[in-house]
Amino acid sequence: MKKYILDLVLRHISEPHPGYVLLQLTSNEGALPPMLPGQFVEVRVDGSPTTFLRRPISINLVDRAANELWLLVHAIGAGTRALAQLKEGAMVNIVLPLGNGFTLPDHTTGEPSAERYLLVGGGVGTAPLLFLGQELAVRGYRPAFLLGARTAGDLLQLDLFHQLGDVFVTTEDASAGEQGFVTQHSIWNGDKTFTHICTCGPKPMMVAVARLAREKGITCEASLENLMACGLGACLCCVEDTMEGHLCVCKEGPVFNIDKLKW
Repeated sequence: MKKYILDLVLRHISEPHPGYVLLQLTSNEGALPPMLPGQFVEVRVDGSPTTFLRRPISINLVDRAANELWLLVHAIGAGTRALAQLKEGAMVNIVLPLGNGFTLPDHTTGEPSAERYLLVGGGVGTAPLLFLGQELAVRGYRPAFLLGARTAGDLLQLDLFHQLGDVFVTTEDASAGEQGFVTQHSIWNGDKTFTHICTCGPKPMMVAVARLAREKGITCEASLENLMACGLGACLCCVEDTMEGHLCVCKEGPVFNIDKLKW
């Protein structure tokens, strides 16, 4: 896909949970370019004396009606903390869209009910699954979401996920949903069957999800979160050792079929 360098306007900024901010960005120069679930952007951080590289952030949602790009940012470093301090009306320079996204079904063939999607996310890794759920819903699917967090307060955007599909939750402290990790949820042993699993979150979680998918013979794609810098495959800092050799996650991924991964 064609890549763009755009100055977007921060239309609205909110804090869905302490330590997280949602940036809703728009363009004054016309419609936003095409983007796919699982792709990411590189955001330039202005005004931070210790931040020299752009910050890679997954696409949380694309609201075509409002012409908005949503970015859910976990403010944990100097760069992301600087983004969290932006004020509405600020100009934000972004390179987009980058990488390859999740495989979307061809809604022009077959019946949507023939394919059943389970979207599994942990922590801020749930962010790209909202966009994926939106695109599946547009194609006539009602995906199931399995979302994990440490506590109920760490579960993000639940109201939006509920609008798109069935939501199942795990928390480590049992404050919401079932206690434990996403791979321990009873959905894996119930009467629900799935043909596709898409996952994003901490690597140990995704490795465990991939193991379950293999055991059950379910097609699975994982969105890797390797450390990225350039976002274009030039700096080689995000390389992953795969069945096809060493690949740059930012260029060949970040989404991979687990059959390509040495997990």
